[in-house]
Amino acid sequence: MASKPPKSDPVQDAPQVAEPKRAAAGLPAIGHTLRIAQQQMGVKRTALTLLSVNQKDGFDCPGCAWPEPEHRHKAEFCENGAKAVAEEATLRRVTPEFFAAHPVADLAGRSGYWLGQQGRLTHPMYLPEGGTHYEPVTWERAFDIIGEEIAALASPDEAVFYTSGRTSNEAAFLYQLFAREFGTNNLPDCSNMCHESSGSALSETIGIGKGSVLLEDLYQADLIIVAGQNPGTNHPRMLSALEKAKDNGAKIISVNPLPEAGLERFKNPQTPQGMLKGAALTDLFLQIRIGGDQALFRLLNKLILETDGAVDEAFVREHTHGYEEFTEAARAADRDETLTATGLTEEDIDKALRMVLASQRTIVCWAMGLTQHKHSVPTIREVVNFLLLRGNIGRPGAGVCPVRGHSNVQGDRTMGIFERPSPAFLDALEKEFGFAPPREHGYDVVRAIRALRDGEAKVFFAMGGNFVSASPDTDVTEAAMRRARLTVHVSTKLNRSHAVTGARALILPTLGRTERDLQGSGEQFVTVEDSMGMVHASRGRLEPASRHLLSEPAIVSRLARRVLGENSRTPWEEFEKDYATIRDRIARVIPGFEDFNARVARPGGFA
Repeated sequence: MASKPPKSDPVQDAPQVAEPKRAAAGLPAIGHTLRIAQQQMGVKRTALTLLSVNQKDGFDCPGCAWPEPEHRHKAEFCENGAKAVAEEATLRRVTPEFFAAHPVADLAGRSGYWLGQQGRLTHPMYLPEGGTHYEPVTWERAFDIIGEEIAALASPDEAVFYTSGRTSNEAAFLYQLFAREFGTNNLPDCSNMCHESSGSALSETIGIGKGSVLLEDLYQADLIIVAGQNPGTNHPRMLSALEKAKDNGAKIISVNPLPEAGLERFKNPQTPQGMLKGAALTDLFLQIRIGGDQALFRLLNKLILETDGAVDEAFVREHTHGYEEFTEAARAADRDETLTATGLTEEDIDKALRMVLASQRTIVCWAMGLTQHKHSVPTIREVVNFLLLRGNIGRPGAGVCPVRGHSNVQGDRTMGIFERPSPAFLDALEKEFGFAPPREHGYDVVRAIRALRDGEAKVFFAMGGNFVSASPDTDVTEAAMRRARLTVHVSTKLNRSHAVTGARALILPTLGRTERDLQGSGEQFVTVEDSMGMVHASRGRLEPASRHLLSEPAIVSRLARRVLGENSRTPWEEFEKDYATIRDRIARVIPGFEDFNARVARPGGFA
């Protein structure tokens, strides 16, 4: 039996401080996972749901984007993933009666935790101009309200269409298609706030803005450097992969201003040995000065260049360019000055260098600790150069591994969610759908906030996510959102953004990953792309939380029909009824997705 949502709100700014832990997971993780799941779903629903997470015939976890191994454990999820699933598959409901009892001002004073714990949204809700409470609205009226506001815009560029990482490939493709057919490239997304620097640096260095490794490469590596990333906190299933890599002989260097318990010792809850003893993962901990990662890799590169025989000269000659300019800059770097910038000791650097030189196959993994600095792009370029010097890109057990946070954030970008689309992508859209997409670049997240603040954007539409809480400078973001004429959020549950509204606001409830998706042609599935470029199907099994929910592809299709009307030749009704028709079009527009429907039908998906 599930428990009721909390009535009181915990104090958010009174943390309990204790001695840091030296190990992660194990029995405490199992106990906490089961307790949270039971509170939200009850015992029977917990078992049925969690056993389908990340399985080949199940649904993709709405948590992080870590990939699944070929041979999967029956419990292929982590504590974080179980919490995300529990909040989506919860038996708690947020009904129109809830909104009648809670004015928007009350919701605005609640914590994000309290809002998320209330349960699943069940009805489309509308906040009229001057209103104090959200009130139920029909789907038809909701789309009419959006259509009215959009029709009143002086330009398509006065609308902003934001996307979060939980959106499926099919929904993301339709969403960007609608926005561009409407006439704007204003498609900011959560990538703007996390791995934008990775995409930029990797595109200009190796030609593609994604990682170059698969999960199997970690198992073959001699050395794995985990820099600016907390796997135990944000990607716990990565700890299992690192444990397997260690069993295969890999060494691990962790680079972080603070130690993380999971990288110190991982108590794998899926094995008896792991539960009892655990495994020490980190061989060398480099307690870097905040922002000192670029200096670390520059210093390592300088030392590699100064070591006879350390550079893979044949690889450099055949596969790189700009080597002379790079070596000149690296050799000119002052050793003492660079070392000071890292905050490390000579002994630290010597140990790291010996491990680097002993490795024939090296992978560097990173996340927000590298990407969210002003100098993040040159830092990641330095990482790429570090790998290129010893031929560690493009072969098994070696390469770049930017670890994405949100599930399918990488897939959304692949599907065209980007404010600066390539001419080739726009050409392919024009050829396939017969309209001329806009060519001027649109707003990213920061420019979208500024446009809302300055009155240059008047309609904000979010496909998932929690824009207000995720965006930089909360006060500025909230003030900007309140200047909009209309804010719209497609969501499964409440969050802070629903309480920070424009003059009018809509909440549109959607199906979750855990739920069955029945459309005109029968039961549907969607697809997602993980952090290592694997694309696979996701099939929900639960009955929808409410009969009033629409899927994300259905919401986009109906929105497009209402806004674009008879001027559009795109088969929006067909797309809503049968997602296979969406994948057919994706296959004709996006390179690498040829025979999409046939390939994604394979167990485990495709790269």
